[in-house]
Amino acid sequence: MNKFILVLFLGCFGLAKAQDTAITKADIKSAAKLFDIQFTQKEIDTLYSDVIDNIANYKAMHSLSLPNSVGLSTWQLATPIPVNRKNANVNLPLTKIELPKNKNDLAFYDISELAYLIKNKKITSLALTQFFIDRIKKYGDTLECVISLQEEIAYAQAKKADEELAQGKYRGLLHGIPYGLKDLFAVKGTKTTWGAAPYKNQIIDEDAFVYTQLRNAGAVLVAKFTLGALAMGDYWYGGRTKNPWNLKYGSSGSSAGSTSATVAGLVPFAIGTETYGSIVSPSTQCGATGLRPTFGSISRSGAMALSYSLDKVGPICRSANDAAIVFNYIHGTDGKDLSAFNTPFNYQPIKDVKKLRVAYAKNYFDKIKDTSRSEWKVLASLKKIGVELIPVDFPDSGVYNFNIMDVVIGVECGAQFDEMTRLNIDDELTRQTKYDWPNQFRTARFVPAIEYINAQRHRTILMQKVNDVIKKYDVIICPSRGPAGNQTAITNLTGHPVVCMPTGFDSKSDLPTGITFVGNLYDEGTILQIAKLYQDNSNWNKKHPTLFN
Repeated sequence: MNKFILVLFLGCFGLAKAQDTAITKADIKSAAKLFDIQFTQKEIDTLYSDVIDNIANYKAMHSLSLPNSVGLSTWQLATPIPVNRKNANVNLPLTKIELPKNKNDLAFYDISELAYLIKNKKITSLALTQFFIDRIKKYGDTLECVISLQEEIAYAQAKKADEELAQGKYRGLLHGIPYGLKDLFAVKGTKTTWGAAPYKNQIIDEDAFVYTQLRNAGAVLVAKFTLGALAMGDYWYGGRTKNPWNLKYGSSGSSAGSTSATVAGLVPFAIGTETYGSIVSPSTQCGATGLRPTFGSISRSGAMALSYSLDKVGPICRSANDAAIVFNYIHGTDGKDLSAFNTPFNYQPIKDVKKLRVAYAKNYFDKIKDTSRSEWKVLASLKKIGVELIPVDFPDSGVYNFNIMDVVIGVECGAQFDEMTRLNIDDELTRQTKYDWPNQFRTARFVPAIEYINAQRHRTILMQKVNDVIKKYDVIICPSRGPAGNQTAITNLTGHPVVCMPTGFDSKSDLPTGITFVGNLYDEGTILQIAKLYQDNSNWNKKHPTLFN
């Protein structure tokens, strides 16, 4: 038996270090036969260093003791857990406003403002829908953010919204409001491409839960937006989605089109998903307000599955209040996603800021030596309005002791697209670099089942330790970029909700800067309230790219 097989099946991981060459490419080719799969020499050349890195990661895991009592973190339950939602307390008022003299200003109105105009019949849903469809037609190709324009659905839903309003039926703040979906949500009669060439003609005969919730709320679907192929990055089969602030940059991803279109005023809001940064990253890069809710807050039925224990659905908007409005209508479950439950959503204006338990991640902020940076200005803004800030070390060093995320996400994503790898369909994907899905799926074949299961058990410990810290506060403020350490990986693994929002512009790139508020499990309401408090005392979320005025 060759050395690689010994490593895999006898557990002799001490043979390998990150820089070892004891395991050869020939070993990998031989070992692949055990998994009933064949790779070309070019594919082996690409994945070789990843396999070596994985073994170093396993070695780090092996240095940590796992008591027999530690279970497997899968977030999967035999049946949904019902939670009484009668305690929900939501205050989402309309904002009184008039039609603008310059019609284009409508593109950047808040949802509550557009809702006021529709409810008071100052504009019809049909007219508003036509306005946003015209903007999509004008700017969609420039941003490379649209996969399909849904005019037939949009006009039918807008017409119905107007008819109901004429009859005295008003469904709420999303009644007649246009929006877009990330094109991994199924809608009957439409293509659902997942942003990937092999699926660009795929039709799924199902309505996703989130689409059904929005339709029931009276919202109007106008477009399905781009995502990086199979929910990675901003490159899709038709190009690269652009950043509305500077078209030389990508939007980041994978909720690329949803974010780019919202920031450019092509829709009032859009729906995205996150597995490992796919709402937070583009929202930060483009200057949107993105809510990544608690894992299990929103059913994922009808959405492309990438990683069952990590995937989350969330709104991408231009303000925290807008995010609260949308979340209020889409959270919950249809019983098809066994990880999702119905939970209360409490969202009320903050009456006494001194009662807030607001912490900031001192261990991250201390790494930002330039105190003129926008992250520090966020803290100063909150202090100015009377918020008492508590320094805390965000649980990172000593808690996240090896790269749990790479093991978990690699294996789960590889399993979801098993046939793609085995049947060489992955060759059809547009991007084929070391860091793209084809290579990641191939590398995942060399992760032993024992290492995946034990990584999930270590994840259980991570969840407990991190929650023990976060539950002491209403929110922990963290930088969204740079010295944020492992916060994005950690909170995606633990399932805690975050909201990120713009805080200014980078002096070098002129792209937006951002901040992230981390909250308690199933307490989206509090972090959105605090985010709104910050936005009410700043104007960064009101800025929009002049190219799209």
